[in-house]
Amino acid sequence: MTQYGPRLAFRGALLWVIVVIVGTVLFRGLVVVPAGHVGVKDLFGTISSSPVPAGLHLINPLAKIHKLSIRTQEAKEVLDVPSKEGLVVKIDVSLLYGLEAEQAPVVYKTIGPGYVDVVVEPLLRSTVRGVTSGYDAKALYTSARDTIASQIKTILIPQLQERGIRAENLLLRSITLPAILATAIERKLEAEQQAEQMRFVLDKERQEADRKRIEAQGIADYQTIVNKGLNELILRWKGIEATKELAASPNTKIVVVGAGKDGLPLILGQ
Repeated sequence: MTQYGPRLAFRGALLWVIVVIVGTVLFRGLVVVPAGHVGVKDLFGTISSSPVPAGLHLINPLAKIHKLSIRTQEAKEVLDVPSKEGLVVKIDVSLLYGLEAEQAPVVYKTIGPGYVDVVVEPLLRSTVRGVTSGYDAKALYTSARDTIASQIKTILIPQLQERGIRAENLLLRSITLPAILATAIERKLEAEQQAEQMRFVLDKERQEADRKRIEAQGIADYQTIVNKGLNELILRWKGIEATKELAASPNTKIVVVGAGKDGLPLILGQ
């Protein structure tokens, strides 16, 4: 028993060491990639071309997993940009973007985890300045905002897509002009609105005048037709009809037939 005691103790200690090593290796090899992220596998500087999806994974314990978000993110910029006439306009803009999951290894390898500072924000600034320089300050402030946002997206989307980043939407939150120019534009717009209102009032008055003119012409035409249709025989016939109706009424009266002017009856009250 004395001979085998140290041997058994050594084997037990060795087994325990092996269990600890295996457990440590397995623990280090278990990686959790959270929802909304992908993992990029890095083994001694060699980047795997296949992204690691969200979930629990068993990997080579010697490899590193770099976790990158693929959720929609927002890049905000407040920029002083030039207009076509050389004025400086302040634009508050937001870009909604996200990392393409399949392109995550390429983005990490060619740009790095700081791709927002390196690619997204510089491209956004450059594109906004390039587009606004082709528009007058008034257009930036009024009707062309949607057109400008659409043009920025048209230029920006393919540039970001080439780098593995998707551009979802671009929002022009506010545009601020120099105070003097903003006041001048507002006054001009107010004057245009007043002029438009006056045109509406004048058009309404013209329509009313036309209506009255047509009504008066209709009355005049009616009177002309009636006058042309009246003659002595019709007037006498109408007089006889009126005499018959009065004679049939219960009121007391005296009717003198043929005594009036033009032979029409005279009606005398009693």
